[in-house]
Amino acid sequence: MKRLGVNIDHIATLRNARGELHPNPLFAAKFAKNAGADSITIHLREDRRHINDIDAKKICSIKNLLVNLEISTNSEIVKIALKLKPDFVCIVPENRKEITTEGGLNLKKNKSKIKKIISKFANKNIRTSLFINPSLSDIKIAKELKTDCIEIHTGHLANLVKSKKNFSKEFQRIKKSSKLANNLGIEVHAGHGLDYKTTKILTKINEIQEFNIGHYLIGESVFYGLNKIIKIFKKIIKV
Repeated sequence: MKRLGVNIDHIATLRNARGELHPNPLFAAKFAKNAGADSITIHLREDRRHINDIDAKKICSIKNLLVNLEISTNSEIVKIALKLKPDFVCIVPENRKEITTEGGLNLKKNKSKIKKIISKFANKNIRTSLFINPSLSDIKIAKELKTDCIEIHTGHLANLVKSKKNFSKEFQRIKKSSKLANNLGIEVHAGHGLDYKTTKILTKINEIQEFNIGHYLIGESVFYGLNKIIKIFKKIIKV
């Protein structure tokens, strides 16, 4: 059964717009779980633009809630993550000026640093995932680094689909990368820019076990409600 991870960062974005307490990301995490989310994703960015330290601490302490904490390779953020002890950690690239994560990690350039970080989390029995582009060479490096999972950046595919352009080449890149990762014993996840249509397309790749969806899901919830949108995505990924 494929799983749905719900990213609630933009609940915090909405709260921060007024600098007050509502809507509460902690409540959102519990609500999403009750609505059917298999896990909750939060990104503790270096600039704390949405989720902050208190949010992360409270959400990671919720019993029976699987939390996927996205972090950069920044040493201070890594230290915080080790203290929080989330169920899962996803290491992502981070650029202060970017609006959202723009691509996968440069594994070749940061091999040594990432390997040490993965080892630290492994010692705490925390599952690690690497956010990467659909690249066979990156999959092979990910295996060397001994990560548990990879999350394939699906942003390019999503943009092609939304622009009604031919996406077959990018789909094949994701498919081949997923197959190789699976054959090497690495669990495969997918995320970034996913909406109903792109998620449906990617469910055709059997090796993808988890979809992490945030911006579109939260955006649709403004109109139709979080409970309903989570159930729609659960139905789409059900195989």
